[in-house]
Amino acid sequence: MLEREGWTRVQAGAWIEPGRDADLATRLRAVQLLKPRLVVSHRSATALWRIETLTPVAEGTLELIDPDLTLRSGGKGVLVHRMPLDEGDVVRREGLHVTSAGRTLADLLRAGPRDEALVAVESALTWRRVGGVRRAPVTTAALVSLALEAPLRGAESGRRRLKLADPDSGSPAETVARLRLHDAGLHPESQAELRTPDGRRRYLDFLFRAEGLAVEIEGYAYHGTRESHGRDIARFNQCPEVRLLLRYTAADVFYRPAIVIEEVRAALSRLRERDRERERERDRDRDRDSGTLAP
Repeated sequence: MLEREGWTRVQAGAWIEPGRDADLATRLRAVQLLKPRLVVSHRSATALWRIETLTPVAEGTLELIDPDLTLRSGGKGVLVHRMPLDEGDVVRREGLHVTSAGRTLADLLRAGPRDEALVAVESALTWRRVGGVRRAPVTTAALVSLALEAPLRGAESGRRRLKLADPDSGSPAETVARLRLHDAGLHPESQAELRTPDGRRRYLDFLFRAEGLAVEIEGYAYHGTRESHGRDIARFNQCPEVRLLLRYTAADVFYRPAIVIEEVRAALSRLRERDRERERERDRDRDRDSGTLAP
């Protein structure tokens, strides 16, 4: 009868009235109406907090926690984690019981994978525009660290991963780029502050200061042109620390990371070789001035 009237079945025993979409919040509400003790958690909770993730959450499996540690299944498309929750771990958001932002991130850090968890952590710790809405940081690193003190499986791994977080990261692409550089043994300054000769501040995503190599990562929405690229190079060329600027898109970082690493290594090698050649030239000049070399 409900089907004939245009209702949509989202869970066994839960239907959406005609004209309503089965969006993420509605699907989660259906689960909680059927099983009120379940708490929205993990990746499903990130969507309610407007925390960015590497892959879209809306179409994926719903994730919730059973603090009673008894429920084994939440139905089709629902993953239930049996984990204890403290009173402070649960808040009300969009009419749903959801894990706090700090607890949500701690759960992701414990569960992994590392890159997915750190993208979420760094998104939560900074100002971001998510879903067309600019929002303030939703938690602090201290609160995430506190949530990781609970004696739960994966806590040690979670604490190690949290140490890699950079609260100044500006986008998921920057997070992943920094992690790829880290894994390759490359450790530039991130969000490096520079000054132009007239005192203006400039910020670089990554800077290998000793070599003068700057690396900029564009966000998802970037559609650059040759002219805008030239303007950025000119802008950073005003900073004496920058000798070479490499610029990559989010697609480069996500789908061609090996090429990015190879080009960064090659650029560092060229800059270091130039420095060595300049040093050799200075040595020859000193020797010539001191008379140890024949004219």
